[in-house]
Amino acid sequence: MPVAVKPEQWVLNPPKVASLGESFRRCKHIARTHYENFPVGSILIPRHLQPFVFAVYAFARTADDFADEPGYSDAERILYLNEWEELFLRSLESRTRHPIMWAVTETIRAKDLPVQLFLDLLSAFRQDVTVKRYKTFRSVLDYCRRSANPIGRLLLMIFGYRDPKLFPRSDAICTALQLTNFWQDVSVDIKKNRIYLPDEDMFSFGVSENDLVLTTAGRHLKDLIRFEVERTAGMFEMGQPLLKNIRGRFRYEIKFVLIGGNTILRKIEKNDYDVLKVRPTLSFRDTPSFIYQFFK
Repeated sequence: MPVAVKPEQWVLNPPKVASLGESFRRCKHIARTHYENFPVGSILIPRHLQPFVFAVYAFARTADDFADEPGYSDAERILYLNEWEELFLRSLESRTRHPIMWAVTETIRAKDLPVQLFLDLLSAFRQDVTVKRYKTFRSVLDYCRRSANPIGRLLLMIFGYRDPKLFPRSDAICTALQLTNFWQDVSVDIKKNRIYLPDEDMFSFGVSENDLVLTTAGRHLKDLIRFEVERTAGMFEMGQPLLKNIRGRFRYEIKFVLIGGNTILRKIEKNDYDVLKVRPTLSFRDTPSFIYQFFK
């Protein structure tokens, strides 16, 4: 098993690998040792495609660690993210033995993936360091366009789906997943001095930042969360037709993701939209509901 490596060491002193296979195995280890709502590299993804999915995940996961893991100043976060991007661009031009970049650049070459989608991800991670508040819902959606939507598009292309008509459906699902995470984590993000609830919506519902640090949500905040949950559910619905255009295991993977996202939204509703008192999560107890919805 590959040894644990601190996030910054992937930039400062990366443990070089001897082969492309070892590079992919390093990425697999990163994917399998991180908890995510999104089931990256699950058994539903065909074995021959899993290395490419692991590579994309490891690239994004490491960058996200720079932006979000404790123990770094904001200046250090931006420095490491900038160097990660420079390392990525250099790796595209010449062969590297970097344990993540070798796998990523081979994935881009083998599956003909747009480099810009990877740069969009890095742009969003940098924004997480520098932007703590959002004035409008449009600005939140622009963040999601770069933080979440590239993953969906990359997965579609890795699985061989390149019809441009599918991308808006994928974007709707990925944006909805990102928004669901925001509404799920209001109490977590405020402790990191981050608020993804748009200023314009907070103003409309009479919610202040002071309302977000309480132990239970007041009526105004509950009404705001209800509003955000309902339009997020609408985005999941917009993405639902994607299931008609994909097949095989990938279709099952996306269906599970849709069920998971909608389950979190329903739990927020069941908790009377009080996301401060209870943080809704998926658990083993949700399995019967998952199975029922999957076979509906």
